[in-house]
Amino acid sequence: MKDVIRPVDPATLKSLTPSIRTFELKEECGINNLPNQIMAKAISDGFVFNILCVGETACGKSSLLDSLFNTRLDSTPSTHDIPRVFLRKNTYDLFEREIRLKLTVVETAGFGDQINKDDSFKVIGDFIDSQFQSHLDEELKIKRNLANYHDTRIHVCLYFISPTGHSLKALDLVTMKHLDSKVNIIPIIAKSDTISKPELQRFKQNILNELNTAGVKIYRFPTDDETLAEENLKANNLLPLAVVGSNETVKVGNQYVRARQYPWGVVQG
Repeated sequence: MKDVIRPVDPATLKSLTPSIRTFELKEECGINNLPNQIMAKAISDGFVFNILCVGETACGKSSLLDSLFNTRLDSTPSTHDIPRVFLRKNTYDLFEREIRLKLTVVETAGFGDQINKDDSFKVIGDFIDSQFQSHLDEELKIKRNLANYHDTRIHVCLYFISPTGHSLKALDLVTMKHLDSKVNIIPIIAKSDTISKPELQRFKQNILNELNTAGVKIYRFPTDDETLAEENLKANNLLPLAVVGSNETVKVGNQYVRARQYPWGVVQG
């Protein structure tokens, strides 16, 4: 007896065929689109930036940070009668043009105000080491949770130098020498509008000479990338940076800018 082949019902055939999911590409898919995907993920996750500000009391640390991030960060002015150096740590959630930034600012209080300054720099070094240790402890856990872990390791140290116009203080050299192997140091001449341009140029050269003599390594912007080499080289030639910060807004032309108003003119921050 011969087998009879009967036609299969289309509905039955459709039920037996495995369903294949399809989707439409909203954007180009390929290796050349990988940088855009990484950037989109980074923007979605947000960024973390930790700054250490080292400098004497009332040298303009808070004003400069307010000018840098164009906001008013909560900060309590320090007095000159603090018996020892301690660090104040504050974390802020900033948002600008769809970019989220978790900013942690660590400021020194009472730095340089004591008669005996032997231990002033040790407090700062111990704090940096403790942040490295905290991150290492999290890495060594059996169940790590780095996705939700707030990394507090310091990315950069802004070292504020008083605008004396002459040379660095002994405390400055000792502190920077103690920290240069732990963190990126960017020397900054605070309130640079208080000294003339010729004095400022001599002061910068004196600072660089003293740092080289003491063997202090400061941060240099990388010049190995051709797209940024020229700009970074210009930035390296400006070190130590001369800055002016302000919390006041002054009308210059048709817009309001952060600036300091003087009888002879306006200095923008």
